[in-house]
Amino acid sequence: MSRIAAILLAAGSSKRMRGTVTDKVLTPLGGRPLFAHSVAAFMESGVADFYVVTYRDQRQLTALSAYAPTPTVFIRGGRDRQDSVAAALDALPDDIEHVFIHDCARPFVRPEQLVGLLKIARREHAAVLAHRVIDTIKEHSGEGRLKTLDRSKLWAMETPQVFSRDLITRAYARVLERNQRITDDASAVELLGHPVALLENPRPNPKLTTPADLSYFEFIAASIKRIAEEESSWEGANPV
Repeated sequence: MSRIAAILLAAGSSKRMRGTVTDKVLTPLGGRPLFAHSVAAFMESGVADFYVVTYRDQRQLTALSAYAPTPTVFIRGGRDRQDSVAAALDALPDDIEHVFIHDCARPFVRPEQLVGLLKIARREHAAVLAHRVIDTIKEHSGEGRLKTLDRSKLWAMETPQVFSRDLITRAYARVLERNQRITDDASAVELLGHPVALLENPRPNPKLTTPADLSYFEFIAASIKRIAEEESSWEGANPV
């Protein structure tokens, strides 16, 4: 029987945090590290039955182990994100049919989104969580020359991204073959000319990248908690 795997990426260097935190995915948020929030969403959704977690060093591995789901294989991450993904793909058992790939610096993914992505990926073989670009985007070609892009066609990619195991394995083989650098997994699939389906995300799902993001993350977490408490109080109210 085929299974579903989730690759949880946690091996990033956190360099752009400029020392504000030593490890993005272990940064506390609502009493738990960012990594634990991603794990909780996957566990609640029930979409995966095997996990690969990439880690940076032994100290981080020890910390991640306290929150990792079961069963989990830990793989030391590579120099770049794509190296970590490639190593994690190599560690998958033979019976894995679909693979989620998620940056654990994005703690606000929701269980129902994971379920939706898997449903699409089973039909289309590649599905990505994404949101529409609302700003006017211009391409700067030098010498002050600008070109306005049609924002109705622009989407900002998020994670998780989910693919059939065969497709994403072939895609990463092509990346290595061409010695290309990519910033997300859909970019690898694009090299094969394979279409990628989008699941629109109307909710905030930012990636912790710079120190300025910390207060925004706390705001989002507090808002989610408040909404959940309000919904709970309404559900517990006695009907008139």
